[in-house]
Amino acid sequence: MLAKNFDHRLFEQKFNDRWDEGGFFAAKKQKTASDSNAYTIMLPPPNVTGSLHVGHALNHTLQDVLTRYHRMRGYNTLWQPGTDHAGIATQMMVERNLAQQGIKRKEIGREAFIGHVWDWKRDYGDRIVHQQKRLGESCDWSRQRFTMDDGLSAAVVKTFVALHRQNLIYRDKRLVNWDVKFQTALSDLEVESKTVQGKLYHIRYPLENGAGIVVATTRPETLFGDMAVAVHPEDERYQALIGQQCTLPLCNRRIPIIADTHADPENGSGAVKITPAHDFNDFEVGRAHGLEQRSVMDLKGHLNDAVPEDYRGLERFAARKKVVADLEALGLLVTVEDHEHAVPHGDRSKEPLEPLLTDQWYLNAKVLAKPAIEAVEDGRITIMPESERNRYFSWMRDIQPWCISRQLWWGHRIPVWYGPDGEVFVAENQQEAEAEARIHYDRPVRLEQDPDVLDTWFSSALWPFSTLDWPWETTEYLRRHYPTDVLVTGADILFFWVARMIMMGLHFMQEVPFHTVILHGLVRDSQGRKMSKTIGNVIDPLELCDEKGADVVRLTLCALTVQGRDTKLSDQRFDGYRNFITKLWNASRFLEHHGATLSLDAPCPEPKLACNQWMLAQLSEAIRDSERALAEYRFNDYAGALYRLVWNRFCDWYIELIKPFLHDENHEGREESLQCAEYCLMSILKLLHPITPFITEELYDSLSATDDTRMLVVADWPDAEAIPAQSHDTMQWLMGLITTVRSIKVSMDIAPAQATALNLGDFSPEQSALLQEYSKAIHGLARLGLEHGNFPNTVRFPLDGAVVHLHLAGDIDLAAIKARLDKEYAKGEKQLKQLCGRLDNPAFVAKAPEDVLEEHRARLQDLQTTQGQYQAIIEALKP
Repeated sequence: MLAKNFDHRLFEQKFNDRWDEGGFFAAKKQKTASDSNAYTIMLPPPNVTGSLHVGHALNHTLQDVLTRYHRMRGYNTLWQPGTDHAGIATQMMVERNLAQQGIKRKEIGREAFIGHVWDWKRDYGDRIVHQQKRLGESCDWSRQRFTMDDGLSAAVVKTFVALHRQNLIYRDKRLVNWDVKFQTALSDLEVESKTVQGKLYHIRYPLENGAGIVVATTRPETLFGDMAVAVHPEDERYQALIGQQCTLPLCNRRIPIIADTHADPENGSGAVKITPAHDFNDFEVGRAHGLEQRSVMDLKGHLNDAVPEDYRGLERFAARKKVVADLEALGLLVTVEDHEHAVPHGDRSKEPLEPLLTDQWYLNAKVLAKPAIEAVEDGRITIMPESERNRYFSWMRDIQPWCISRQLWWGHRIPVWYGPDGEVFVAENQQEAEAEARIHYDRPVRLEQDPDVLDTWFSSALWPFSTLDWPWETTEYLRRHYPTDVLVTGADILFFWVARMIMMGLHFMQEVPFHTVILHGLVRDSQGRKMSKTIGNVIDPLELCDEKGADVVRLTLCALTVQGRDTKLSDQRFDGYRNFITKLWNASRFLEHHGATLSLDAPCPEPKLACNQWMLAQLSEAIRDSERALAEYRFNDYAGALYRLVWNRFCDWYIELIKPFLHDENHEGREESLQCAEYCLMSILKLLHPITPFITEELYDSLSATDDTRMLVVADWPDAEAIPAQSHDTMQWLMGLITTVRSIKVSMDIAPAQATALNLGDFSPEQSALLQEYSKAIHGLARLGLEHGNFPNTVRFPLDGAVVHLHLAGDIDLAAIKARLDKEYAKGEKQLKQLCGRLDNPAFVAKAPEDVLEEHRARLQDLQTTQGQYQAIIEALKP
């Protein structure tokens, strides 16, 4: 028997255990007829040491909805779970933990440190998996993978070696974004551009004739690496200086003045310093002009031995202060301006990055990008929303070499070994490398492995096929589940992960890794702000699961997810959907009290009562609406269709209409109504199961026969075709009548409980018979009686071409009510005019954010409805 009040704590763990014990989430292994009916989703692997945040909760809920839905449709589903080793994040976390114990990474050495990381992974690595299960995620946990496990590590090595042999991976000395704090290179995608309030220093570089050329820079500490001053070739001010030389301040080195379009005549003095080893644009200018690439800073961000002795060893920002002071003392500092500009920062260290010239390993992404672009262009891959396609094309068509090496200890170590003379040997293991070296040197030699590891995203790019046992498994899982079906992920990792999976999948599998990409937005607070501990607006999904239940969290996130928009959350939103679940719980208790028993395979009834026919029609419509919404990944519309079915149709109308029948043990419609209610509730639980799995299992478990041990997780999805077409015009008429009476009472500020009555003489014999058949329900729904005769205090209103008289009991001043409504109507017309004016203004529509426009349109619709109601009542009150 169901408890009086809904309490998720009584059953959530119970069903997690039963799902696990039953192995319901596992993909089928044997060859069956369902082999061609596979449905596969790859879970974006969260960081192994991470914790489930609200972004995970949203992302995982959408995937679980699709997985559970397709499982119920009979597909052989695989939702592949796993975690990512998260190189920088994990190393940072373990290093910080060791520091608290007085242990420094470099003092204990690489091998010992890696041991500590594995210990950390064993202690904390499963935490996020437990949290995922807390949310009810139906992954195939028997296939849990980790990007550093033996199989995936071997796949990474094979991939690197293959790409190197195809001349797509190479070593090069180029400028990189160098993270001084973490002592590693970062790719462009790992860089956050932050606007800072800085200074623009105007410095005079002396000429031979005693004059000077003024350049402006935000980074005077790098001037020791200047190899030229550039001016625009068409800048008339500097035509005579092109080809001459100027003196580099503080070190008296002569550098040329060159002509290059990189210099902007409209920006500052029009002359710019060229520092090829410390600026990405200058690097390209330097290569074009054959300039030396002189590095003046070490990996720790200190000036090196290439600078004058007085500056050696200075930290970069301390060096800036000394350089500026010395320039001022020499009279070479012309002026200093306050200057707002963008500075690249590490996305994890939050420190300003340093462009440094280093040897790194690169992947020629442009070659791999070409077929990946074509796959989206020709429709083999659909990216949703449509607007994200343009972002994808823009980045892919201008893709740069991918720096794949990282100066870390935790990660996939690069499979490269160096001989005594620096000769490079790329192999899958040290034994193979030594064998190659023995042939090369004609003797055994000692090799040193490259100390760097691969970018975390390199291994993640292989996720759709490495998790399916590639390259060893060429049948079963790989054959059945690759390519996968849909990828659901955040729009923020379109380039980090999605694009790279497409490139790698096409290159190694010759097929796209998935057919559809669903990109959802960020989760924000109710005011549209990003979640931030500083602001104090962070929503913890695990706390919400404890407080309100996992089903409430899942339903809220699903209901508020609109394609192409960020998701705005608030406590009130969660409370609203908890009320929905409570309403379903109470309706189920009511039916249980009246003897309802649920069965997964009960046939659809063929009722004679209009109310039952109407409810089956609503159910059939909701099934079709849900299927259309899920087919188009409109998760909010799926949730909305079920919300309307349960709250507005089943609970607010249907239960109230059949209550009198169920209360009367002898009523001829009781058995039919109970049977229909059972079928509808069973179907509702099936429809809701993908989004609210816990409460639906509990309701079925409680209301099913005691010997029925089946579970909803593997039940069949409801079949709209199994429900005969139903005529429900009579019920629509009856409900329209009740709704109109309710609306009149609200508009006239009459209490809902105040008695009213209809004159049966206003209706046809068929209508009168219907009213009398449902008289008890009508009284319960609208406190509306049925009488004959004419009454005082009567309001007339039109209904399907007839005029209906509504008797208002008690002492009511109809003239005063009409006067108030006239005033409210006039006020509404003014608001309506203002709102229409805004929405009819092209400038407003062009500039306003989409969510603001949506809010205005919704207000307009509500206002138009209210005005229509006022107008109808005002007409009804006319003498």
